[in-house]
Amino acid sequence: MYLKESLDNILAKDPAARSRLEVILCYPGFHALFFHKIANALWKAGFRTPGRLMSHIGRVFTGIEIHPGATIGRRVFIDHGMGVVIGETAEVGDDCVIYQGVTLGAGAAARQGAMSRDTKRHPTLGKGVIVGSGAEIQGAITVGDNVRVASRSIVLKDVPDNSVVVGVPGRVIYRNGERVAPEKPQEDVPDIEAQAIKSLHSKLSELECTVRDLKGKLKQQTKELEQFKDKVCPELTLDINDPANSGINSSVDLKSVDQDPVDVFLQGAGI
Repeated sequence: MYLKESLDNILAKDPAARSRLEVILCYPGFHALFFHKIANALWKAGFRTPGRLMSHIGRVFTGIEIHPGATIGRRVFIDHGMGVVIGETAEVGDDCVIYQGVTLGAGAAARQGAMSRDTKRHPTLGKGVIVGSGAEIQGAITVGDNVRVASRSIVLKDVPDNSVVVGVPGRVIYRNGERVAPEKPQEDVPDIEAQAIKSLHSKLSELECTVRDLKGKLKQQTKELEQFKDKVCPELTLDINDPANSGINSSVDLKSVDQDPVDVFLQGAGI
């Protein structure tokens, strides 16, 4: 019954699936759930090491790591599947779809080591949840029914039913089909890259001013040296335009321009 239900579910959800035989032979998500069914039974029966071994064998064959202690609902479809990791205390509800590279991890609890053993550390997915490729759901949080998690999102807090989550960290942008206002105005959200660029530009400007001041001082010292030479040793010659004498690299051009190219870029990018 379980196998037939899983096969029919994959055929219904994946347009690339053409037959039950193709699913049985070519779908690693189906294979991973089959291995997990055996590993989970061993785990619940108290055979922890054999359960972990069966889970590891499934990982070797499919590239999908499902801890034998995880709870997987009915009609779960792991599409493609490579790199999927589902932790020990994770719970996946019925009719969920999980794409490649998804992690249902322990988050901060993993750093507590043995102290967090036998505690709820991993997320719980409700029914009908779709998790896009590369997304991470971390910690003992609950993702409600019919939630859509966008690819590459990182979800760190509970998500209500019928929501769409995007971004890092994940934020709800739709709920019950309606757009959700951001938690704070967009203009208040810091742009880290823009701040870094502006900071580098500011430091570069300071360095240019410092070098320009040093260049002026060197020129003044060179003139004073020339005057001293004329008084003491008029037979010596000193070319103040020679970089070797002035200590100035003539290849460095610090003359001001009408418009700094970096300023042009920053203004054009709206930074």
